[in-house]
Amino acid sequence: MRLLGPLRERDFALFWVGTLVSLVGDGIYLVALPFAVLELSGSATSLSLVGVSWSIGLLAFLLIGGIAADHYDKRRQLLVADVVRLIAVGTAGGLSLGGALEVWHLVVLSFFFGAGEGLSGPAMGAIIPELVPDEKLVQANALQHSLRPIALRLIGPAIGGAVVALIDTGGALLVDAGTFAASIVCLVAMRATAPAHTGAREPLRTQLREASAFVRSETWLWATLLMAAIAVLFFLGPTEVLVPIRIDHDLGGTAKDFGLVLAAGGVGATLGTFGLGHLGMPRREVSVLYWAWGIAGFALCGYALASAVWQLVLTSFVFGLLSGLGNPIWATLMQVRVPVALRGRVASLDWLVSLALTPVSFALTGPLAAAFSAKSVLLVAGLVAGGVTLVMLYAVPGLRAEDGGVARAEAAAAQRVVA
Repeated sequence: MRLLGPLRERDFALFWVGTLVSLVGDGIYLVALPFAVLELSGSATSLSLVGVSWSIGLLAFLLIGGIAADHYDKRRQLLVADVVRLIAVGTAGGLSLGGALEVWHLVVLSFFFGAGEGLSGPAMGAIIPELVPDEKLVQANALQHSLRPIALRLIGPAIGGAVVALIDTGGALLVDAGTFAASIVCLVAMRATAPAHTGAREPLRTQLREASAFVRSETWLWATLLMAAIAVLFFLGPTEVLVPIRIDHDLGGTAKDFGLVLAAGGVGATLGTFGLGHLGMPRREVSVLYWAWGIAGFALCGYALASAVWQLVLTSFVFGLLSGLGNPIWATLMQVRVPVALRGRVASLDWLVSLALTPVSFALTGPLAAAFSAKSVLLVAGLVAGGVTLVMLYAVPGLRAEDGGVARAEAAAAQRVVA
């Protein structure tokens, strides 16, 4: 099967297996962490504080991760990121099983977990061209993009809900730590990859200015980053904090139910990703991307209006389906239309700008939910997140004119090869 061709490359196969196991662990973490906080305090505000700490750690290390990915060995960067996260989540799990875990421990450890993600994110996508030959790059990317929703949103949460029910949240966190250990073993077994750039290095300010200038010059890029920053402000905090609150407080559910809700999103995302892979890039890729993400934003309204867990499951499935359709379109735009020498830095700016307001989102969610109820916050947040996305598509001059950019870039590349 052609799709599995990249797995014949030893280093890519090790990277793929390590990523798969680690993402399953991340899915377990998504279930275990909020219920660990709820066991300790039962407070949306405490859950918000943990989210704020995680997002600050993530944002603080994204630029460092992007610059390092453009200049140094990405395998070593991924090793450092995995070690940091293993220590953070392992410490939390050990404290929990020992009966010594407190909310402030999770706040501090979440910062380091976020820092590990900040180092890992830019290197994850940038390392793939170093592991497979050019003729297998498309299949390698397809494998990676289909892997994430299956592991992170389907298998991991399903296992996480079951482990929390059987062993408690501390045991689930230790299982997650074990998945980072497995990823580290795979990374160590890989052959060392060459740095992306070995020439004279420009000052940090110059490197960032070069990447920022490119972002500002591309309407499809700066507009989408701005849209994502606004949408994430209204979307991420309410989703991460208030969906488990609704399950635990309003619907009388458990961590297993939350795992089921996340797993449904994973099923939807998998179907969306495979559907796009089967149909290929849409001709009007920017418009399709915005509509997919816009309607996905409205899914928060479904989380607000649900009166039973099965309705949350259905809402999560629809959200996952639309995200699974939109995310590979964005990844393809980034790979095709961003110069190779800038990809690590532009990827870090993508993460940094898109998630810039994440600490604010988490910080506001808990107090607002306490003042107006989780349902009200979710409803308003969904209307704004979805509405802003669709309004920007039609309000930003020249944005819809960017439709067809992937086809134009591919045609230009083919013409250069012929020449």
